[in-house]
Amino acid sequence: MFQSIMKTKIFLSILALGLIVSAIGQKPTLELTFTAIDSASYVQLDSIKVMNHTQGGDTVLYWPDTILVLDYQVGITEINNEGENLQVFQNYPNPVTDQTTITLYVPEKDKVGVMISDMLGRKVINTERMLERGYHSFRFAPGGGEIFFFTAYWKATSSSIKILNAVTSADRTGSLEYLGSLSTEPHLKSVSNVQSFEFNLGDELLYIGYANGLQSGMQASPETNETYTLQFATNIPCPGTPTVTYEGQVYNTIQIFSQCWLKENLNAGIMIQSTQPQTNNDTIEKYCMGDNEYYCNNISGGLYFWNEMMKYTNEPGGQGICPEGWHIPDDLDWQILEGAVDSEYKIGNTEWESYDWRGTDAGGNLKQTGTTYWEYPNTGATDAFGFTALPGGYFVGNAFWGPGYKGYFWSSDNAAKFYRNMDWDQAMINKNPGGYATAFSVRCLKD
Repeated sequence: MFQSIMKTKIFLSILALGLIVSAIGQKPTLELTFTAIDSASYVQLDSIKVMNHTQGGDTVLYWPDTILVLDYQVGITEINNEGENLQVFQNYPNPVTDQTTITLYVPEKDKVGVMISDMLGRKVINTERMLERGYHSFRFAPGGGEIFFFTAYWKATSSSIKILNAVTSADRTGSLEYLGSLSTEPHLKSVSNVQSFEFNLGDELLYIGYANGLQSGMQASPETNETYTLQFATNIPCPGTPTVTYEGQVYNTIQIFSQCWLKENLNAGIMIQSTQPQTNNDTIEKYCMGDNEYYCNNISGGLYFWNEMMKYTNEPGGQGICPEGWHIPDDLDWQILEGAVDSEYKIGNTEWESYDWRGTDAGGNLKQTGTTYWEYPNTGATDAFGFTALPGGYFVGNAFWGPGYKGYFWSSDNAAKFYRNMDWDQAMINKNPGGYATAFSVRCLKD
């Protein structure tokens, strides 16, 4: 669907690639490509923010940049502009439609070699120039070919960048022109972000796409090149998956930007009496409010202890008792949902990292409206995004609590065992750890 779109994809290399063109080739990298849709219609992103939820730090791509290239072997080395590091800054614009500007920093006056090679390592341009200490700019016009590497050499050190050519033509001849020295550091849009962003394989990343005044978020831990499609449709059945049949029950789905949720609480397994423990016996076991299965089947689903929900595994974001292709949301999944629906604190805001009651109206915007199931006054309830949270209550200490007043929902985080709850008299949403000995409701999130 997006092949024609992706022809215009832009790379933003956030690192010097350290390429040894002649023999070794470039260091291992990941290429993360971003695009967006509203239901099935293409949406042009204004920008994409990438946050490292594991290590901290972030970087931003601005349209038309839609590809982030991560060097995962050595990470980021800070640039000391007044020290001894030769540095080539990422060219702009990239990819190139006609010509592009490349800036480099020379720590001390000396000869600087510049080589441009193609993706096969063949030299396209090779030149040398005596340069003073400081910043220097070059203009490069590529010829035929889609990928080039610009490498500068100074006193047995080198620095490289990757250049993308958007308009390839065998008739064009490549050229490189020296533009002169600069009195100050180049104001390239990626420089400040590059110095603060680090990445290792396995890190949990949060992607936030912005378009037309809206935002959409998703998380991933990339280990190979990936293409991510951010969704800007909301409050509709998940495109292509309006319902899910599981364990003999049909569930509706709800799309909330880039997340597809089951619209109802999970009601999988067989009911056991509250006097019986849920056990690891290869059978999903649930409690029903008041030991009445009608409550499970017709109102708010089953109540599950954490271990039962996770099928006695410790895998954050794992499938647990959810259908195939779905999983128990982890803490970051919930944070993305909270930021997506709150009117003030958006996705990625540190508000969602904290405990207790947070946000402004996220809870109200997720609760079902009215007082059919929620007790009066059901403060702030709008169900603005179709999540339709119900007050299923909870089970603890051999007793049921809170039906009509509280809706509690698990996350899959095995250390803190976070849970969320919404109350009848509160528009905010609560986050707390440590619900190990309590049985809560479960909502499943599509992989």
